[in-house]
Amino acid sequence: MANKKVVVAFSGGLDTSYTVMKLTQDGWDVYAACANTGGFSAEQLKTNEENAYKLGAKAYVTLDVTHEYYEKSLKYMIFGNVLRNNCYPISVSSERIFQAIAIARYAKEIGADAIAHGSTGAGNDQIRFDMTFLVMAPGVEIITLTRDKALSRKEEVDYLNEHGFYADFTKLKYSYNVGIWGTSICGGEILDPTQGLPEEAYLKHVTAKEEEAELKITFEKGEIVAVNGEKFDDKIAAIQKIEEIGASYAIGRDCNVGDTIIGIKGRVGFEAAAPKLIIEAHRLLEKSTLSKWQQYWKDQVGNWYGMFLHESQYLEPVMPDIEAMLTSSQRNVNGTAILKLRPFSFQTVGIDSPDDLTKSKLGEYGEMQHGWTAEDAKGFIKVSSTPLRVYYGMHPNEER
Repeated sequence: MANKKVVVAFSGGLDTSYTVMKLTQDGWDVYAACANTGGFSAEQLKTNEENAYKLGAKAYVTLDVTHEYYEKSLKYMIFGNVLRNNCYPISVSSERIFQAIAIARYAKEIGADAIAHGSTGAGNDQIRFDMTFLVMAPGVEIITLTRDKALSRKEEVDYLNEHGFYADFTKLKYSYNVGIWGTSICGGEILDPTQGLPEEAYLKHVTAKEEEAELKITFEKGEIVAVNGEKFDDKIAAIQKIEEIGASYAIGRDCNVGDTIIGIKGRVGFEAAAPKLIIEAHRLLEKSTLSKWQQYWKDQVGNWYGMFLHESQYLEPVMPDIEAMLTSSQRNVNGTAILKLRPFSFQTVGIDSPDDLTKSKLGEYGEMQHGWTAEDAKGFIKVSSTPLRVYYGMHPNEER
């Protein structure tokens, strides 16, 4: 009989390396699949492929879903100005969903009997992978050796070494998850709620020669089309360009405390120059191009969109409905947002837009009205105060 097929979601780390070798030793035909959403370099992908075969994999494949990730998620996170707790760009959470979707799709293509991943039982990723596999690959067995066996790092390293595979899996003080939408940093001082991360914990440091610089990001219908006047058709390339500029000023550093899907609090450090700059530039442009109620309702659904992404609900049928509303809201979000960059910080300066509502001919704020008279203003104010005058006329003792 032919061996059963298992697709391993392979990152090249300790847990997934152990999984590939152990399942191979147990008689499975292992297909190692690395789903790349923009966080792997070409060198890392080459090393992953080499190691997958050394570990015994029957086949290895890189599933590049970076542009799909942008078109189906990142674009809407920009439209919605999504920052979890008004702080954290939802990077790892959303990446995992699209990695899981790519793995499930590949497993179905090759007729796999099982899918395996290396998540432990203590975090969010186990939920993101399992839920996506259950929905997108029904009937396919899910194998999680690290979680089910509660394996220690030493047990996994010892097993690999005993079977002839040697790699540097030394547990470092900090662990990093690098992606197109930011880098998360765990461990070290993050474990102490009274401390922040020191300079050496970050991967990117100030290298900018100028003390200050201007960054101009141009949007059409809410999407980036140019950076400092340079046009970009490829949105991923535009994000990478902004990251390169912002990272040279070490912009986008912070720590976030949030609620995990499983109910405990979690603390994570991160550096995310591009997301922070893009979202604040986009928000600045929207302040002048959207109506008051467009901004209000977009903020509400944007918050829900980010929450659903974080909590593994991307496949919830309401998500396309939210995306449709966010897309519609961007029809007049056109123009250039201007930011000023300094080491470790930035500020919003202004916008240049053909759809700037502050250019109304009806009046200039704090200066002169053209669309109403003084008597119109007094009448408006009197009518607007009517509900309050009614209430306090009936309840004079409640005056504040």
